[in-house]
Amino acid sequence: MLANHKGEIPFVILILPFLGGIGLGLAFTTIGPGLLYSILITLSAIFIIFNLNYRRFSLYRRPWIGGSLIHIILAIAGWAVFAQNNELNSAAHFSKIKGKYLVAEINNEPTVKNGLVRFTATVKAVVNGRNQQENCTGTLLVALKDPTAKTLYYGDQLIIPAKYAAIDPPFNPGEFNYKKYLANQNIYYQAFLYPKQYVVIAHNKGNVIIGYSLRLRQRLVEKFKRGMQDTSAIAVASTLILGYKADMSNDILQAYSKTGTIHVLSVSGAHVAIVYLVLNFLLGFLTRYKYGKTIKAVLIISLIWYYSLLTGFSPAVCRAAVMISMVIIGKTYTRYINSLNILAVSAFALLLYNPLFITDVGFQLSYLAVVGLIVFQPIVYKWFKFKNKWADKLWGLCSVSIAAQVITFPLSAFYFHQFPVYFLVSNLFIIIPSAVIMYVGILYLLLPELGFISKALAYILEQSILLMNKVLTWIEHAPFASIGKIWLTTAEYLLAYLIIVSTFYYLFERKKWLLKVCLAALLVLSVSISLKRINIFNNNQIAVLNLKKHQALVFKEGSNAVVLSDVRPTDKTYQYSIQPYLDSNKIANVTVIGPADSLTTSSFAKKTGLIQFKKSKLMILNKETATKFLPVKIKVDYLLVTGNPKTSITFINNSYEYHTLIVDANNSDRFIKRISAGARGVHANYYILKRNKSMLIASN
Repeated sequence: MLANHKGEIPFVILILPFLGGIGLGLAFTTIGPGLLYSILITLSAIFIIFNLNYRRFSLYRRPWIGGSLIHIILAIAGWAVFAQNNELNSAAHFSKIKGKYLVAEINNEPTVKNGLVRFTATVKAVVNGRNQQENCTGTLLVALKDPTAKTLYYGDQLIIPAKYAAIDPPFNPGEFNYKKYLANQNIYYQAFLYPKQYVVIAHNKGNVIIGYSLRLRQRLVEKFKRGMQDTSAIAVASTLILGYKADMSNDILQAYSKTGTIHVLSVSGAHVAIVYLVLNFLLGFLTRYKYGKTIKAVLIISLIWYYSLLTGFSPAVCRAAVMISMVIIGKTYTRYINSLNILAVSAFALLLYNPLFITDVGFQLSYLAVVGLIVFQPIVYKWFKFKNKWADKLWGLCSVSIAAQVITFPLSAFYFHQFPVYFLVSNLFIIIPSAVIMYVGILYLLLPELGFISKALAYILEQSILLMNKVLTWIEHAPFASIGKIWLTTAEYLLAYLIIVSTFYYLFERKKWLLKVCLAALLVLSVSISLKRINIFNNNQIAVLNLKKHQALVFKEGSNAVVLSDVRPTDKTYQYSIQPYLDSNKIANVTVIGPADSLTTSSFAKKTGLIQFKKSKLMILNKETATKFLPVKIKVDYLLVTGNPKTSITFINNSYEYHTLIVDANNSDRFIKRISAGARGVHANYYILKRNKSMLIASN
């Protein structure tokens, strides 16, 4: 399919080694840009010399040399651009300069949640003890526990203490890797501040256009709040039309996620495409004039970028705006344009600007979805032929949804661990409501307050959103609405893509070797998943999890588990730290008990602080059990100390005989320091959970 049209898609061919170079940058982050640029200059010089002496070196006999060299140059270029973009490679990064204070400039829109004001800031300078400033670079994540900080805004400059910490990695199996997520945005450190620990020294120091766009978006969100009553409708309108997600509730997000329509809440290519289609229709009359096509292209591109401004220059909207702008330019000045080539050009331009875009899930899914629509949708559409015009249109919409869902499934399953079964129904349903919401919402925002007309538009907008939410919630709670607990390794989701690509390629080319590749990949994927499942079900395990200020132990027997914790399943901490471990281990039956509860099953028994699981004995030493007098020494395999009990290593060793002492994260730093020092003094085997990975104990 693509092999027969290489001449039409040169950028698709050339962007592949560039992406490979960025991948090398992700894998080898310690290599600086200096060495890579030296290699790049050397290879480029060799390439130029070869081209100037093409006949002398008889390179026409070995054309692969030039092709290989340009691919290597592009790969090194991708690697060098990534290394250059990595802020930690700069000697002027604030973490490499000692000082007492930091001058930080807020570079995004602060959000308020759970009493905390969060924002990212560009560190401009480090101030030492003599109040001398040294210019620096770097991005810092800041959280303020200060209700008065709600007045802070993009472009404000602050002086804050130079007290920051590295972002913690995930401590529990299956837990979201927040450290990696922030690192992909060039954020490696965070600061937590209280009132009076910061001083605002200047306002409006950021980019003027971005500052204006964010303030304009805030005014538009306030207009939604004035015109509508329902908070969920306001949140959906703000998110869907303007990309403002601060007010979106988890329940609404879950409903859209489980029905496969979460893309509606991400202002991206689909929304920009709707704006483009409307503008293309309204300005169609211009093509009848001499310079009409050029004027039309300029107007559409300008208005699309104005819409990007309304959304606060959301990264997803900017990606779509770049892509559609290039398509418009191509269609204006050429007779034929290859959409895949334009797609590759836009991706190349964006990655050249910021190679870290490649790590953004939205970037990956949006480009994959467009590739699916360009390459796979025509193949799916040909599966059925309908003579009825409306049936044919309906099947056309279905083919779009199927192609986009199939191409994005492995990646979405890799990141979100679920598959929406009724995606076709939900995506067909939202076409009309989402279009109505977009058209009415934009019209409502653009028009001034017009009394009855504004109220009518706000009413239509609100009722459309409520209807869409109601139907999607109903689909979400329908039987078998989604398949969860899908945990794929990197190799497995790549195998899934190999299966998808080879299958569609076979349907297009009908070559037997493609079918063989598909079946071989399917066999390897099936074996990998089966072996992983067998290993999980045959493995019995005790997991002592790290929940910072809480206690959590999981006693896993095959697909069954007992969770001992002081947090309930509805708590966010449980959902963030415990549930991923259960899901990644395919736990089907869970029994949750509290620290004071007792329970006896065929393989598990708990009474007070003493627990027997399979052949392992574990004792929980807390404030209650630590005060009890023991007439004889108790022999256990593991002794878990939690909750800052009033005890010492001497008391512990006199009362218990144990193999390993475990001190969990629900203890103060002072207590941990004292206990660990005592354990070292008596040469006891111990493990500290705080700021460490959870402890997994095989118990067969």
